[in-house]
Amino acid sequence: MKKDLLRKAVKHVDATKYDATPIIDSMREMSFTSRDTARAADIFKLMLENRDCTTILTLAGSTSAGGCMQVYADMIRYNMIDAVVATGASIVDMDFFEGLGFKHYQGTPFIDDHMLRDNYVDRIYDTFIDEEQLQKCDATIMKIADKLEPRPYSSREFIREMGRYLTKSSKKKDSLVELAFKQDVPVFCPAFSDSSAGFGLVMHQHQNPKAHVSIDSVKDFYELTKIKMEAKTSGLFMVGGGVPKNFAQDTVVCAECLGKEVPMHQYAVQITVADVRDGACSSSTLKEASSWGKVQTTHEQMVYAEATTVVPLIFSYAYHNADWKGRKKYAWTKFLDQ
Repeated sequence: MKKDLLRKAVKHVDATKYDATPIIDSMREMSFTSRDTARAADIFKLMLENRDCTTILTLAGSTSAGGCMQVYADMIRYNMIDAVVATGASIVDMDFFEGLGFKHYQGTPFIDDHMLRDNYVDRIYDTFIDEEQLQKCDATIMKIADKLEPRPYSSREFIREMGRYLTKSSKKKDSLVELAFKQDVPVFCPAFSDSSAGFGLVMHQHQNPKAHVSIDSVKDFYELTKIKMEAKTSGLFMVGGGVPKNFAQDTVVCAECLGKEVPMHQYAVQITVADVRDGACSSSTLKEASSWGKVQTTHEQMVYAEATTVVPLIFSYAYHNADWKGRKKYAWTKFLDQ
């Protein structure tokens, strides 16, 4: 039965293999979400072509599991993104998980979830995951932690060790975590323990009660703020909201608290399905965020869409039209490791 459930793997879209330019150009002449999507693509192109702009990708939700995993890895591969802020699930349960050779599978929401549990199959809406494989991912995190010097680490430092591990042991080459390690792109997970990393690190601490690895989320915040203070300007490409969105935006305010006057994020795109009328949407729209001193409103765009439907189009447009080949490699990991 389990074999039948995990039969058809999710195939991640390769948005470099087609040119979405005619679609985006058509959308630019339309209305509603289509025009918003085209403007988001234009803003992403602007931030890539501003040679002084450090770009930050933030990820929340399950779009990596849903088929966009290669798009985000390609943003690293083609030097479009200089830092990543994500949920632990996006980085560990999805990207690192597949780097270990495991897969996500096409499923259905119209199924008996008790039956899935009996078969040790986890469900993300219409996507299935093998729980036994996730537990192997947990154990791998413990294995990495066991070999490190016992001390507090930022999640960025620990994820770098995950990338190092994949360079020697990956079954699927060039995951985001592995590419980020190779290209010195820092990856932050402010809520790192809210994922398979949490289970692995708890097991590690349980077996090493007196001397163990821990994750310092304050160090995460300080490190990303250091990047913001050093960068001349910055742009955000945000998929979903949540902790990653606020963490990246709050660096402007944190820099001010440290006595450093920095510009608000000059460019910002957010793709979300969250409502704003109840104070949700991860606290604020981008225009609202300007009242907090976080985001300039000149080049900002909210796109109210399910991200797997528009992210590949925006990326494909940028890949075929933006001058990303001329971008500086900021390698912010080297700066943070000094």
